[in-house]
Amino acid sequence: MTKTETQFQMSGNIKNKTINVMLAGNPNCGKTTLFNQLTGSSQYVGNWPGVTVEKKSGRVRGKTGIDIKVVDLPGIYSLSPYTPEEIITRNCVLNDSPDVIINIIDASNIERNLYLTTQLAELAKPIVIALNMYDILEKNGDKIDVDLLEKQLDIPIVPISASKNIGIDKLIKKVIELNNKSNYINVKNIYSYEIDRTLNKIENELDINTCCRRWTAVKLFEGDSVTWERCNFTKEQKNRILAHLNQIQTLKNFDREMLIADERYKYICSITKNTVFRKHPADYITISDKIDNVIANRFFAIPFFLFLMLAVFTVTFGTPGTLLRNGAEYFINDILGSTIQKFLIAVGASYTAQSLVIDGMVAGVGSVISFLPQILLLFTLLSLLEDSGYMSRAAFIMDKPLRFIGLSGRAFVPMLMGFGCTVPAVLAARTLENQKDKRLTILITPFMSCSAKMPVYLLFISYFFADKGPLIIFAVYLLGIAVGVLTALFFKSTILKGENAPFVMELPPYRLPSPKSMSLHVWNRLKDFLVRAGTVLLGASVIIWFLQSFNFSIKMVSADESMLASIGKIISPVFSVCGFGDWRAAVSLLTGIAAKESIVSTLSVLYTDAGFASAFTPLSAFSFIVFVLLYTPCIAAVSAIYKEMGSTKWTLVSVFYQLFAAWLASALVFQIGTLIINLGMI
Repeated sequence: MTKTETQFQMSGNIKNKTINVMLAGNPNCGKTTLFNQLTGSSQYVGNWPGVTVEKKSGRVRGKTGIDIKVVDLPGIYSLSPYTPEEIITRNCVLNDSPDVIINIIDASNIERNLYLTTQLAELAKPIVIALNMYDILEKNGDKIDVDLLEKQLDIPIVPISASKNIGIDKLIKKVIELNNKSNYINVKNIYSYEIDRTLNKIENELDINTCCRRWTAVKLFEGDSVTWERCNFTKEQKNRILAHLNQIQTLKNFDREMLIADERYKYICSITKNTVFRKHPADYITISDKIDNVIANRFFAIPFFLFLMLAVFTVTFGTPGTLLRNGAEYFINDILGSTIQKFLIAVGASYTAQSLVIDGMVAGVGSVISFLPQILLLFTLLSLLEDSGYMSRAAFIMDKPLRFIGLSGRAFVPMLMGFGCTVPAVLAARTLENQKDKRLTILITPFMSCSAKMPVYLLFISYFFADKGPLIIFAVYLLGIAVGVLTALFFKSTILKGENAPFVMELPPYRLPSPKSMSLHVWNRLKDFLVRAGTVLLGASVIIWFLQSFNFSIKMVSADESMLASIGKIISPVFSVCGFGDWRAAVSLLTGIAAKESIVSTLSVLYTDAGFASAFTPLSAFSFIVFVLLYTPCIAAVSAIYKEMGSTKWTLVSVFYQLFAAWLASALVFQIGTLIINLGMI
């Protein structure tokens, strides 16, 4: 029997009861890391705010005989409903009636984190503080008198290190103990006598069954409109409460909400003064500060960011990445493909069956899988930057340029996620409280080149730009950003006018990424790629093989007489001005609507190596890459756009605008490039 199981059985009287636990804390305090430790889940953990954009749930693992459900809430600084994350967390805490709240606090930023604690405590629900990253605090030479702090707060505190699984057993034991208590804890003596007396009077005006009476009284004191509407007071009750508020002399010169905030911080300072001891003074320059002074200063920040991205692409698409891809191609084509073909011949498979497996399945899926090592390398390098804390700096760096196009640096987070996958990037836009910012961000995010397009770029680079791979990829990414900028400028000056939203984001300290976190991040991205390769791409490869092998009479014919050729020849003239009017190229773009990787599998099924090399020139190849970069994302992404936009009209605007932008940009690239070549300038 494990130590944890022994501790659980100490409270066996709740063996058959489900304990509902909610995790609440500031952004980047380690909530999701703790959630993963408790539940064995595999949610992504990032060293930057905004990782959790909606609540996630799981159950504490282990054969304990006790059912403990854990909900991971979005990171917030306050329960005041200003942002979508705060609204989600506030509604869950108020309406879902958790049995216990675990308040995760970053031990190195305890003063700021305790502001949320004072609000949670007023909910009159059992709370335990998980003092996270306590090992880092001690390593820095700082100290917290946990026993004294616990006594002054009247809230149990458990020092933990979620990333190292330290203190988790004690935390679970404390959750069970709190769940068994009948008297709920509450923070006392936060406010001055005059304010506290007024809050008591307001509480007396509330219905006896009102949930979270003290918290409700505080919100009424602050003038929170949502709480006033929810209480549904009679005219007499409202007048009595306003009369209580008007009796406070202090309110004559202060905003009531600011007054409550000031009282909270005075209370926090009073209890941390004798419980938190810092090795260094407040103005001490940390290692993170010193690094930021170099790579995040106003002159060097953007050039360094661009240099860093170019370095990532050079490693991924230069010699190291190319060697990895060549090895994968050799295994798939020369070993796996040859072995499968010999097996089919040995068992007497028909020509049609051999063609289906070799020319359809192996050629289609294998052509995408061969780029897997390079994509894996790219994911690893980007995860390294994210987990180290650099990407939070990138958001601040990009705040000023983004404000020029009508957005704040906060929009950089979903845009950055768009370089991985458009679907979570679009969903992350829900963290933008301004409707104009949200729509504008969703409109431009698909122009950030997602990883699904990478196999397409790599295919064309391997044939036409073998010695310029990193520069081509770098140019493609910059082009996507440039088109996004132009799109934002167009929409912000036409149908999406409005003021820029304020931007506040905490800069986490630089940290060495943990192997577990990085591997989890890479696997989550890679898993999606592999699932699509085994489902969507495999299915698409079989369908494409069938359509290009048979005519409408279901007779096996040459590719030029097939059903696919008939369809392709109808739409291919549209792309002649872009330099790729061949029907094969046209139908590959159609399959790309299902998944962008399908373009590679389609091209691999329809073309031989020699046929592919002769169907394009370097200029038309680059034009094709530009179209793939900019045109409508996959069906899953379109579905996410519809979900977040909440409008069919805006979804159609997004889809057709991206199609037009892709066609126009591709045509301009090819036509201008042709003109330059004809003039002998290249």
